[in-house]
Amino acid sequence: MNSDSNLISLELAEDHVISGQNIHGIIKLSYDSRYDTIVINSQIEDSSGTFEFVELNGKKIDYPYARLSIFEKDISGQKQIAFVARTNHIPRDASAKVKFRVSIIQEHKEISSDISYIILSR
Repeated sequence: MNSDSNLISLELAEDHVISGQNIHGIIKLSYDSRYDTIVINSQIEDSSGTFEFVELNGKKIDYPYARLSIFEKDISGQKQIAFVARTNHIPRDASAKVKFRVSIIQEHKEISSDISYIILSR
């Protein structure tokens, strides 16, 4: 869904998960200019439930918020970023649609973004 010539792309290994199961994502970056951060957002539609980010580039993290900012200085030239997220949210219905969105941010302005969807089941 990237409209900026694939400057950033998001691939999720799973297309369907159950509550408590890990989601594995890969962000590919082909943007060669300066930027401040890469931002990952997660949203479970029709709920206030969130995903927590538990791993970034193979290192365990404890980030229980729906939005994770990764500073350019922390990834220093890497063109691929791997993450793992998880939720304990149980959908009200049998399943819920989940949106993951990644963005390149420079001086508070979005340069490019991509979106991927999965289904979360009980």
